[in-house]
Amino acid sequence: MRRQDFSYDLPAELIAQAPPAERAAGRMLVLDTGSGAVADRTIRDLPGYLAPGDLLVLNDTRVVAARVFGHKPSGGRVEILLERPLGGQEALAQLSASKPIREGLEVSTAGGVVRVVRREGELWCISLPQPALEFFEHVGEVPLPPYIRRPAAPADRERYQSIFAREPGAVAAPTASLHFDAALVAALEARGVQRTLVTLHVGAGTFQPLRGEELATHTLHAERAAVGTAACAAIAAARARGGRIVAVGTTVVRARESAALAAGQHGTLAPWAGDTRLFITPGFAFRVCDALLTNFHLPESSLLMLVCAFAGRPAVLGAYAHAVRARYRFFSYGDAMLITQRAA
Repeated sequence: MRRQDFSYDLPAELIAQAPPAERAAGRMLVLDTGSGAVADRTIRDLPGYLAPGDLLVLNDTRVVAARVFGHKPSGGRVEILLERPLGGQEALAQLSASKPIREGLEVSTAGGVVRVVRREGELWCISLPQPALEFFEHVGEVPLPPYIRRPAAPADRERYQSIFAREPGAVAAPTASLHFDAALVAALEARGVQRTLVTLHVGAGTFQPLRGEELATHTLHAERAAVGTAACAAIAAARARGGRIVAVGTTVVRARESAALAAGQHGTLAPWAGDTRLFITPGFAFRVCDALLTNFHLPESSLLMLVCAFAGRPAVLGAYAHAVRARYRFFSYGDAMLITQRAA
């Protein structure tokens, strides 16, 4: 398949620039892939689409204040966007400046001097004045996605973070979980819906467009993920009682399916941690996902391709066309889509 097979027209004014007044105040487009029907609902309707014994799986990654600005000795501005911490005081980062970056460059920041050590593919290894997470949390700002055309505000530190966030390491939020607040969690618990957590630290590569036309030639940036003992046990118990496994976000799908692939063709899901480059496209055989709650994704993006793999490309693109006509809000701070049944 080709990248253009996953294109759609999106008016710029539908790209959400700020979160709703309340986390669970957004809309929810429900797609039943068995019938192809779509329904316009709200996030607060979610408990009614789930059954007692179903299991929600959420990503507990915590977004780091991963964007830092500095200056070269010449005075030129440099933007540093953390990709991932390495050992000691080194990290991988994206660096942007008006002129090419060179090894050995020293960038002055509010937290001290950052030295460019070496190139690693499309990223740079940098040396920091202190361990990466401490440095960026001290002097960085929330790295809002490039399609949000405003500076980060103080409120974004809380709103661009899910209520389940506990493991620091992401540079972008797992946005489907941004819709959950205490009242929605309580309603789900009253319904008998259970939940568990996995971790996938979302990297800046999540916003990178595919370079080539052919999907088979594309490689995703590596992202750290972990599926722990508690999550494996919760998933096994849900399966045993006949409950559905409901992924909250594409990051959860990639973490669990990476763990399932590591377990082998016939193995049961087992605790796993490591880097994943799993690129899910139509034809992928899902093993640990029965339903999916997700936000709307960029045209021609790897995340849209994952959703099309799960629910079928014609059904998903048809639902997206409906969402555009119905004026849904798109992307990170936008509305949600619930896929209630996986296509056979």
